[in-house]
Formats: sequence, C-alpha cells, structure tokens
Amino acid sequence: MATGKLKIGIYGLTSCAGCQLEIINCEMELVDIFMAADIESFVMAKSDNHEGKLDVALVEGSVSTEKDRTDLLDIRERSGALVAVGLCAVAGGVQGALRDAKAWQKQIDKVYGTIAWNHTTPCPSRPLSEFVKVDFNLPGCPIDKEQFLPTLSRVVGLNPPELPSTPVCMECKWKENDCLLNAGKPCLGPVTASGCGAVCPSHNLACVGCWGPATEPNRDAVYTLLRQKGFSAEFIIQRMATFSGSKIDEFAAKLKEVQK
Repeated sequence: MATGKLKIGIYGLTSCAGCQLEIINCEMELVDIFMAADIESFVMAKSDNHEGKLDVALVEGSVSTEKDRTDLLDIRERSGALVAVGLCAVAGGVQGALRDAKAWQKQIDKVYGTIAWNHTTPCPSRPLSEFVKVDFNLPGCPIDKEQFLPTLSRVVGLNPPELPSTPVCMECKWKENDCLLNAGKPCLGPVTASGCGAVCPSHNLACVGCWGPATEPNRDAVYTLLRQKGFSAEFIIQRMATFSGSKIDEFAAKLKEVQK
C-alpha cells in the first residue's frame, strides 16, 4: 500500500559498519526517522527488508570485493539518489590505503595464501564514485550524528548537504589550539576536511585525516613542510593515504614523477 513517504535504503559494503552504528545511535531521533520515511532496507536495524525501487540509498563501505561491486551497481540502478556515507564510501577508507595493485596482491597472498575464493573475489578497495554516480557525500570515520541528521533532512529533499568547506586548521584556530606542525608533529589538519571539531589536535594528537580530504587541499605545501620537519616522502604519502586512499593517487603520481 502506497504511503506517499520517500523510500530509503541503508546499506553496508566492506567496512567496520561504524557509520551504520552511528545512525542507530541516533536513539532519540530514530523513531521519527522511521516514521518520516519508509526505510525499505536496513539490515542492522530491521528484519523485514525489501529490495525494490528507492528514492534515496545511503551506502557505507568501500568496494573491496566483486560482490560489493555487483551489489553497488544493483543499488544504484534501483535508486533515485545515492549518498556515500562515511570515509570508506567517499574515499576508500583505511582499507584503501594500499593503492598499488602489486602491494595489495602481496598483502593478500601473505594473509590468505593460495586459498580458493568461493563466496566472492577480493579486489583493491576503492570508493563508490569509481564505479557509479554518487549524488552526495557525507564523510567521517565514522560519520557524526550531528552532521548525519541535518544531512538526511536535506537529502530527502534532494538538496546537497551543507558540509564545512574549511580544513581542520580552522577549528583549531577557533579553539585557540597550539599548532602541532610547529611542534614537529605530522599533523594533516591543513588538508583534512573540518567537521570533527578538531578533537585530536585538541588533545595534543596530530590529525590523521579521518574526515577525508578538504576542499582543494594544498598537499604540496604540507608535503614540503613535513619534509622540512624530517619526515620521509614514503611516510608522508602513506600517512595521507591512510584514510584518503585513491583520492591522493594524482598527487602521489605527480610527486613520483618529480622525484625521477
């Protein structure tokens, strides 16, 4: 029976499922969300799931297996709009840090040996946008409840989320934190999107980039600064890739070319 409500599906590919848990953690608002829309599929929160046409699909996780890819293509085909939820979906996440195919295969062989893949075949982790059209991104590792709720409200109206465009450094300035780069720590605040409240630098911990790339990040400047601080090129690239994965491929390739 038609209800006139938007049909929403919430899905998880390869990830820790932390972003879906953050959605469930919206305890005071969860009933209102289920009342305001028809949640057609959300395996972590309900058992009566239906895989039909959707107005909006929220997808967590990166594409790390052939089954992930097939499931994502199916979700995209059935959805009016698709939202990449969390840094795994937006940029590949931690599992996307091994960007080089040979390095990835070496690790797979080291861990699993020569076993036969029966359920699905693994592949280097990549963000959703490398396979399908992504309409909106909601970064974070995991996402933050205070950003998820207003984002969902806007997305159901097919309006883009109002996310910060400034880097974490701005939040540090607002909190009057001492700059950890001046202290010689490998902080990625200048190239990381804000929204976390600069929680790590506020506790004297260098930003590791878990909120994803900032808008137009100046990686060249941060790379040069960290090299001056004594960090190796390999360390800097790997640190940038830990959460941003394939999003730094172009920068890494350009740097490799310059170093030849």
